[in-house]
Amino acid sequence: MKKEILRFSHVSLIYHTRHGETLAAENLSLSVGEGEFVAIIGPSGCGKTTLLSLAAGLLKPSAGEVETLGTCGYMLQKDELFPWRTIEKNIFLPLEIKKQNTPENRERARALAQKYGLGDFLQSYPAELSGGMRQRAALIRTLATDPDILLLDEPFSALDYQTRLNVCDDVAAIIRSEGKTALLITHDISEAVSLADRVLVLTKRPARVAYTHEMDFGDAVKPLKRREMPQFSGWFETLWKELNQ
Repeated sequence: MKKEILRFSHVSLIYHTRHGETLAAENLSLSVGEGEFVAIIGPSGCGKTTLLSLAAGLLKPSAGEVETLGTCGYMLQKDELFPWRTIEKNIFLPLEIKKQNTPENRERARALAQKYGLGDFLQSYPAELSGGMRQRAALIRTLATDPDILLLDEPFSALDYQTRLNVCDDVAAIIRSEGKTALLITHDISEAVSLADRVLVLTKRPARVAYTHEMDFGDAVKPLKRREMPQFSGWFETLWKELNQ
């Protein structure tokens, strides 16, 4: 395995509410290697998004340790672009928030937009772009601060099926081209199989890692092409059974 860039060591998390305690995760361990694309699937309500919050430092574990060797960029389910800002201004937003809004960083962000097909739309507003293009802009916004790890929280769930397939290809190509590490949360088995180097299956709450699978498609095979390969249906069936045990 490549050098670890994210590690969960025997992590447990307890939510405290006025109605009592909820054990969200228990003795959960996992690791993500540098440059790796890992997908996490699990039963509804098992706490998948909670793992991203722990990785990003938004939550602290009740027990165990979360180690992140680098900075994180978080990509949400919806693009969340500000409608009153141009695409360029939206992409610059993380630079402003993190006080990194230098000419060099702005030029790097513009270059990313140009490289990935948004160069002609920098002065457009989100309402003027398709859903797929807005999601691409959201990814470039996430990349603007050059994070080491991308945390992807079901980033395609708000898109229609056909657009999802195309955007999956786009996003995977961008992430791999930029050499980024990615941790994807998804409820879509096909999405996990088509995108990831490795798929982790969680148990019902309290979440633990039940199964780990190395995908055998090869890095160069695009997500859409993976869906056409003979082993795709086998992986889908395996993960489906594990989710429904």
